[in-house]
Amino acid sequence: MKWLQLRIKTITEAEDIIISTLYDIGLEGAQIEDNIPLTPLEKEQMFVDILPDAPVDDGIAYLSFFIEEKEDGKLFLAEEEMTKEEIIDKVQEELEDLKLFMNIGEGTITLGETEDIDWINNWKQYFHQFYIDDLLVIPSWEQVSAEDQDKMVLHIDPGTAFGTGMHETTQLCIRQMKKYLTPDTVLLDVGTGSGILGILALMYGAKKVVGTDLDPCAVDAVADNMKNNGIRPEDFTMMIGNIITEKEVQDKVGYECYDIVMANILADVLVPLTPVIVNQMKKGAVYITSGIIDDKEDTVVQAVEAAGLKVLEVTYQGEWVSVTARKE
Repeated sequence: MKWLQLRIKTITEAEDIIISTLYDIGLEGAQIEDNIPLTPLEKEQMFVDILPDAPVDDGIAYLSFFIEEKEDGKLFLAEEEMTKEEIIDKVQEELEDLKLFMNIGEGTITLGETEDIDWINNWKQYFHQFYIDDLLVIPSWEQVSAEDQDKMVLHIDPGTAFGTGMHETTQLCIRQMKKYLTPDTVLLDVGTGSGILGILALMYGAKKVVGTDLDPCAVDAVADNMKNNGIRPEDFTMMIGNIITEKEVQDKVGYECYDIVMANILADVLVPLTPVIVNQMKKGAVYITSGIIDDKEDTVVQAVEAAGLKVLEVTYQGEWVSVTARKE
């Protein structure tokens, strides 16, 4: 299936009004490209601090609209058959009308064409089995080779929730977790994503895992990955909500009942999380954090110490940092 793409160059202040205006003529949806910085809420809902340096917001935005091209090459806008030229003229007319009472920037239109793609599954071609020390991480669509039959194997499909174990922050967490985990460990994983850390904790012998996440997609991802690794549902409890701000989530997670708390999330989120999460930790419990870019190390260490925790180790991989502390 092919799609006609109309890409409009505009300014960020005009995005909403253009989208609304073109919706009224039958263009139902837009792909937005701009350099507007992420809000604190958007950053909070991401799982690790891996954001690249973004270009400075120059106020320019591009809006792309897509119209399905039928097998016979016909195009329809609001159920009316039109040629490419007619569609462009109609969109340009709407843009010219907007220019009469507001600034929309250039308001120029560029045509393109794109093939229909299975966006949900297309990423699979880029994810293949790999090792984390002596652990083999493998997706469900690949087979364990004969020479790897004696290794511990983690079957992981991230799906629409983040987390395959390939990133340095996850590997830092795994190595620290293995140092402190015992058969009696009850572990809390804040920002669970695909469930890789909690599932591995159980595979390495933990007694019980509770996970929290902001993204509802994590529920299905964790359930699928648990099933793929033979984890019993009663051993891994998954909760959706913000443990930093929602008292109901804090109550449901429980107080002073965890031997290990793991948080592989944004450094800027670890700062407000830490003084809250100490209430979930037993005396003597270990707090393992990662997702920290190297220039945020001091910020996280200070937050950990300010919460009354004793720093045990600071470990590194590449430009990433993990801070491990204990509740005295």
